[in-house]
Amino acid sequence: MYKFSDRIKDLDGTATREIFKLLSKPDIISFAGGMPATCCLPTEIIREIASDILGGEKAVPTLQYGQTEGVKEFLETMRGYMNDLGLKNVELNNLQALSGGQQGLDLLCKAFINKGDTILVENPTYLAFLQIAKTYEANVVGVDADEDGLILSDLEQKLNRYKPKLLYVVPTFSNPTGKTYTVQNRKAILQLCEKYGVVIIEDDPYGRLRFDGDEVPLLKTFDKHDSVVYVTSFSKTVSPSLRVAVACGAPDIIRKMAIGKQSVDVQTPALNQLIVSEYFARGYYYKKLDENKSVYKERKDAMLYALDKYMPKEVSYTRPNGGLFIWATLPEYIDTKAMLPEAIENKVAYIQGCEFYADGSGQNTMRLNFSNSDPDRIDKGIKVISNIVIKKIKEYKK
Repeated sequence: MYKFSDRIKDLDGTATREIFKLLSKPDIISFAGGMPATCCLPTEIIREIASDILGGEKAVPTLQYGQTEGVKEFLETMRGYMNDLGLKNVELNNLQALSGGQQGLDLLCKAFINKGDTILVENPTYLAFLQIAKTYEANVVGVDADEDGLILSDLEQKLNRYKPKLLYVVPTFSNPTGKTYTVQNRKAILQLCEKYGVVIIEDDPYGRLRFDGDEVPLLKTFDKHDSVVYVTSFSKTVSPSLRVAVACGAPDIIRKMAIGKQSVDVQTPALNQLIVSEYFARGYYYKKLDENKSVYKERKDAMLYALDKYMPKEVSYTRPNGGLFIWATLPEYIDTKAMLPEAIENKVAYIQGCEFYADGSGQNTMRLNFSNSDPDRIDKGIKVISNIVIKKIKEYKK
């Protein structure tokens, strides 16, 4: 028998990774992953940019080793992008190129967490972060939340009790719920974390995908004391497989992230960084973003319409103004993990909500992704799930 390390021996693959095994089957309607719509992937644009880079004078340096912090052209582009997002006075030493946003979360845990240290997260939260935290043998504690964001009384009670090193949040179009924290909630979270000396990880993969309502400033924009590390990715707005993302934070933190990255992959591929940089430089980013948002809004509206049409009154769900997910809450007596095999048997997949809770609760919840299915398949898939839910309710009431 192999003698695996304590940190990895009891870990399973995340539910989304496991469910991807089903996606090769074209008859499966998947609401499980967080995949961009195939029609939104800029295939021709990326081919054009890559060809230009590799056919010009940048070809040789692009294919050679580069600095861990990132390619200068990419970092300069990101400095401008941060300014667009409301982050002023960002210097290159505030930025770290990443091989996907998830790497940024891993590097921050590597930089801060010793075995047994506490990390606070929203209940529910991004399931991959829970796995990362477990890998570093952290004590992960969930903070209760409502429609405005974290419940501040619960946050302060847990800041005081657990003395955490980190607070991890996805405050804009949260994964998994799709909700957005209010400005007042963001400011209050920052004030509390500064009071207790806690670093905040602001994870923002979905913030540019707003379909309705007014923009809400990044939590990082209120940060006057370098308490927040902002992580954003281009997986949802350009291409997931490029694995290009960036972190913005205090130079001391960024330096530790770079050191941690050196032992992992040395550098994010220079070609991929330059593709994203040129994607901005040639004016494609915001143009394609607007086009893609119209696709996702149509699909979000289609899912909400289907939920309104088919789901019984006992089921509630979020109505996000952007992002990729809708969060459904079923009656407490329905276990969505136990229900999943029946849904898959009927060619529909979702992610059971318990995967997103630090304590494994939330058995009566589910995450529904709308971005990777067209409106007809969304209608068909939600009808299947709704029929199963209706059957479970009838069985319980007998």
